[in-house]
Amino acid sequence: MPMHRPTRRAVLGAALAVAGTGVLAACSDGGGHSGSHAPGGAQDSGTYVSPGGKEVAAAEKARGSGPVREVSLTATRTRLDLGGSTTVASWAYGDRLPGREVRVSAGDTLDLTLANHLPQPTSMHWHGLALRNDMDGVPGLTQRDIAPGGEFRYRFAVPHPGTYWFHPHSGVQQDRGLYAPLIVEDPKEPLAYDKEWVVVLDDWVDGVAGSTPDAVREELSGGMGGGGMDHGAHSMPGAEAAAAEDPDGGSPSRMMTSARSELLGGDAGDVAYPYYLVNGRVAEDPEVFRARAGERIRLRIINAGGDTAFRVALGGHRLTVTHTDGFPVRHAQGDALLLGMGERYDVLVTAGDGVFPLVALAEGKKAAALAVLRTGSGAAPGASVRPEELDGELVEAGRLVPDPSVALAGRSPDRTIRMRLTGGMADYDWAFDGQPYDAKQRRPVEAGERVRVVFDNGTAMWHPLHLHGHTFALGGNAAGARKDTAIVLPHRSLTVEFDADNPGLWMVHCHNVYHAEAGMMTVLGYRV
Repeated sequence: MPMHRPTRRAVLGAALAVAGTGVLAACSDGGGHSGSHAPGGAQDSGTYVSPGGKEVAAAEKARGSGPVREVSLTATRTRLDLGGSTTVASWAYGDRLPGREVRVSAGDTLDLTLANHLPQPTSMHWHGLALRNDMDGVPGLTQRDIAPGGEFRYRFAVPHPGTYWFHPHSGVQQDRGLYAPLIVEDPKEPLAYDKEWVVVLDDWVDGVAGSTPDAVREELSGGMGGGGMDHGAHSMPGAEAAAAEDPDGGSPSRMMTSARSELLGGDAGDVAYPYYLVNGRVAEDPEVFRARAGERIRLRIINAGGDTAFRVALGGHRLTVTHTDGFPVRHAQGDALLLGMGERYDVLVTAGDGVFPLVALAEGKKAAALAVLRTGSGAAPGASVRPEELDGELVEAGRLVPDPSVALAGRSPDRTIRMRLTGGMADYDWAFDGQPYDAKQRRPVEAGERVRVVFDNGTAMWHPLHLHGHTFALGGNAAGARKDTAIVLPHRSLTVEFDADNPGLWMVHCHNVYHAEAGMMTVLGYRV
């Protein structure tokens, strides 16, 4: 059986927050803004498709309406047991970490109501899904904030099978316990396997020695140069909530300056997390997945971290990669995977006989998360175990080939958009083209276009870039694997292509939650 288990953006959205739910009135006019071209290629002129417009409704109708899966979730303050003697005060969906898995079939309609029992406004983003734009969950762009005491009903068709997840798109809330898997089963599943193990990776700071993600963001925003961003911008609900949870302001420094990784091109991360988790458990008290020797197991691996890439290996086993970011690839074998924040991989393993460590190395941070596969007797591995497979053959996303059923058709791009990644640790001024996020600035596309996007990383840091509402082909051609999140290394370029087939206003951003909140976000807008 499967195992189920304020910020710049807040300032921009504060005036839009209202009790209850609904689509932003500001978006209902198509988002048109008169004006000149904005720096870096972003434009604020012309008229754009509204998240609640007729074009979005037509695209949703074309997806069809299958059986309805109704779910209710509550975002609330709670205490979480991370294993051993470690408990923390945090925010979560219910009282578990990760939140309760949501499982549907491709073609279903998901009808989920989120009740907000938090002290802050919140939202819910469906990471990786090509869904209707007004359900994408980005406050200030596609919906209003869900105010404390309010609720929002997310209802949309789920067109594609795969491994997905959901989390807030509000401040740095994702770096608390507010995340959960969304598994979309394939009614025509081509894979044969005996058991399924959903594996969610995370880096954890919330509630440890008075730390909160808001306090971490506040510290980072000062930068290493001491000047940093305008601290006056942080007199907002997120900072107030952090102060309320730690009234003495005594949380330790969480800024990391020594994380180094050759795989990531140098600097591996900004945040020194006290814990790294697999399915909400610390390495000293790991989750144990039980199977029989010889059984074929499908692992659905999700990196839900805020600032950490994980290198993953299962001791004593080779991995057969079958999917990345929900979309099938031609099967590729290797010893280890590297997952940036937001990425997912599905792999098959044939279980050996014994007890085996599943290790998620916090890349460049000299720590790891752990879970255990047990098929027989024997002592459990210790928290410090490092299987040799971690240093074995790495399956790289850029070398994966899409399954023919999901490969983009060969076609020349109709439009090329170039985005330069800018900023650094000195002032913590991450952005695209030197311009921090402004919801009114959109980079235009038109329905039916093949769009090529070139990300030029001018920074000394790696960034996992995520496109909402679409999947793209890596490498700037139809032969690349289909993904929605991909790593761009420092001082390198990444080219992707996608078909503009889902109208609306769609976020593109770094999935390092702290980089995004500093300003490394922008919007692709469909012209009317």
